[in-house]
Amino acid sequence: MEWLTDPQIWMALITLTALEIVLGIDNIIFIAILAAKLPVHQQAKARSIGLGLAMITRILLLFSLTFIMKLTAPLFTLLSNQISGRDIILVLGGLFLLAKSTLEIHGSLEGPEAHGSKKGTGKSATFFSVIAQIMVLDIVFSLDSVITAIGLVQQVGIMVAAIVIAMIIMILLAGKINDFVESHPTIKILALSFLLLVGIALIGEGFDLHIPKGYIYFAMAFSVLVELLNLRMRKMHREPLKLRQPRANKMV
Repeated sequence: MEWLTDPQIWMALITLTALEIVLGIDNIIFIAILAAKLPVHQQAKARSIGLGLAMITRILLLFSLTFIMKLTAPLFTLLSNQISGRDIILVLGGLFLLAKSTLEIHGSLEGPEAHGSKKGTGKSATFFSVIAQIMVLDIVFSLDSVITAIGLVQQVGIMVAAIVIAMIIMILLAGKINDFVESHPTIKILALSFLLLVGIALIGEGFDLHIPKGYIYFAMAFSVLVELLNLRMRKMHREPLKLRQPRANKMV
């Protein structure tokens, strides 16, 4: 029980928990958008199962350190870059995220009617198809966060505790994030754009082009802040805000 009085262990636990929450933001957004395609009574269940699978995947990867180290070993060389199993997973995951985000943006803006579908068929996704898509992205996001965590802390117990605590917090916040995103269409488009940036970052990581995620998170946070200010200004004005038009020159 000496770990209870060790400040270094507590600091490592707090740091890793915060890291897992930050790295899990993109996962929460993706799960919220996918779960929104299901009937209302299944959405909370899908979010909980999705985040639960993410927690189990990360814990299993932590106990498979040998497997993870094999994934980082170079398999072949492409365009002067050594490609490993991790790189392949990140590139495929990034491409999947780019394709999925683009389709979701198209569906949100164009709607199912653009393809001649009947009105009201927008939420045609099944519960198991949504869970399957969540599992695919969980593997990609989990691999990235676990490798980062291993580089910071060597004690598996601390990493497992941080993952469990972070997932409990994210499960509690997932519903509120989902409701906020779905009630504000512009926030949803910003979230999908954020996932596009994450997909590009994953592809870059796969080709050793390291794009610090802090830049992406800052861009997203700044964009959301601007939109929140915009939403507040709209509430203060009954009529939508209009851009000021340039004045026409008077004829002499």
